[in-house]
Amino acid sequence: MRELTLPISEADIRALHAGEIVSLSGVVVTARDMAHKYLVEHFIHREPASDERALYEEIRALLRNGGIYHCGPVMKRHGETWQMVAGGPTTSSREEEYADSIIEHFGVRVIIGKGGMGGRTKSACLKHGAVYLHAVGGAAALIAQSVKEVTGVWKLEFGMPEAMWQLRISGLRLVVTIDAHGRNWHEEIANASEQVLQSLLAELGG
Repeated sequence: MRELTLPISEADIRALHAGEIVSLSGVVVTARDMAHKYLVEHFIHREPASDERALYEEIRALLRNGGIYHCGPVMKRHGETWQMVAGGPTTSSREEEYADSIIEHFGVRVIIGKGGMGGRTKSACLKHGAVYLHAVGGAAALIAQSVKEVTGVWKLEFGMPEAMWQLRISGLRLVVTIDAHGRNWHEEIANASEQVLQSLLAELGG
């Protein structure tokens, strides 16, 4: 099992291959639908507004060579600090229309989620040197144990699940399912399954 730490270099990302199990540490940022839409519409499709310039610089600095986690966490507040109670992955295909632009603009190296992503994300990973890491669904409490600290939050006004939480994780185990060499395990498994299905249907029909 390969150990990875964020921020991470393009060379280290391109050394990974689909099917590898990795242990990830460092700071990741959670982002779901509202956060992805906000990043694209406010910072990529136009110049940041003057009152958002400082926030843009903060986000860009953390995402550069960093990671986004498709997650809508459950958080508990203790005074001025937050603790993650549950943090299972969100279905990543919902962010397919945004991911390639965000990878390119912010220099994101790692996307974490469940269910895989499509051709636009695969192409962006190949071109810019990024990977998709599959997290286990249904293990929200277990994943939360890998979160050692909530270091900050952006856009809390979006609501708890949609806010951009900054999480310092340690030893989170994940599987590389889209690599920077053009392989997408989710597509390959779907295609192989379809071939088996068609073969069985042909036998039944014959």
